Amino acid sequence: MFSRHTLVLLGLAFALPATANTLATQKEHLGQQLFFDTALSKNFTQSCASCHQVGQAFVDKRGQGVAAAVSLGDDGHSLGDRNAPTVTYAAAIPPFHLKANGIYAGGLFLDGRAATLAEQAEGPPLNPIEMGMTSAAEVVARLKLNSNYVAAFKQLYGEQVFADSDTAYKAMADAIAAFERTALFNPYDSKYDREQRGEYTFTDEEELGRTLFFSQQFTNCNQCHQLETTPNRSGEVFTNFEYHNIGVPENKALRAMNGVKVLDEGLFQHPDVNDPAQRGKFRTPTLRNVAVTGPYMHNGVFEDLRTVVLFYNKFNSKAAKRQINPETGELWGEPEIAENISMDLLTMGPALDDRRIDALVAFMKTLTDQRYEHLLKAKQ
Repeated sequence: MFSRHTLVLLGLAFALPATANTLATQKEHLGQQLFFDTALSKNFTQSCASCHQVGQAFVDKRGQGVAAAVSLGDDGHSLGDRNAPTVTYAAAIPPFHLKANGIYAGGLFLDGRAATLAEQAEGPPLNPIEMGMTSAAEVVARLKLNSNYVAAFKQLYGEQVFADSDTAYKAMADAIAAFERTALFNPYDSKYDREQRGEYTFTDEEELGRTLFFSQQFTNCNQCHQLETTPNRSGEVFTNFEYHNIGVPENKALRAMNGVKVLDEGLFQHPDVNDPAQRGKFRTPTLRNVAVTGPYMHNGVFEDLRTVVLFYNKFNSKAAKRQINPETGELWGEPEIAENISMDLLTMGPALDDRRIDALVAFMKTLTDQRYEHLLKAKQ
């Protein structure tokens, strides 16, 4: 069992805020225990932390080769079809909604089908290719085997919380969400944040990257990856949470392994969306910790962050070399969903040379939480 304020995993220490012993912090503590509990999976092999590893900026680094694009299920052989996104800063994602500009935004999962963090936490335990439990009642039965859980649930959610399995299951998800809202997931202490506070000075390359990133002329990054419009962007999450199809190619190597035969239609698979114009659109992810949370795109098709920048750049460059994926040595693959591509956004800026591409990557590295900066050095 983990202590309330300090969690030590993989030889790394992470401190939670030492606050008063309120119901809120008790709920966070319960959520912390649940987040790391493999008893919530069918074969006792997988927890939330299996696919969202605390020492890896809350992404899944267990896989090797092609399989690293997605997560392995509790059954030991099932592979998903989408890359597990980081849970860092997921607390900032607003509920799913249609904006005044007619673009969908918000919601958890890459297609927005969960309205809140708690609703998202309800999904993995009951997913047959993830944690593999068959029902909320089965999960709650596991919870009731732990006397500490029983006591904590009753204290936080009432003596009758276990009278109904759905009520107890939602309480479990609520506690996990409370843990995901703590400073462990949302520290805002990257070099970018420290520079905003006057505690760090950007290198020339990082400064060029920032200028390019927020420019209205040289790149289109900020069209989707900027939320704050005020000069003080210390709380910037580097996404406007909107949905777009950017022409990401199918991960054919992965599909050959996991056996998936259908196209991933993204937002169109949301139960409340029936507009074909939404096919192939995915929620714009946060860029915080992006340099250490590859592979990239919804299907993990690209391994390196620089490749992602080159992929965007190919829409604006006529140079033959820019039409080649450096990871395969071949032409960029055709879009998995060829309709509805946001070409107006993808073609807004001029082609970038290597210096500016490298500067953008350098700037995005400054968005890495301080506790994960050592991972940047490990990749060099």
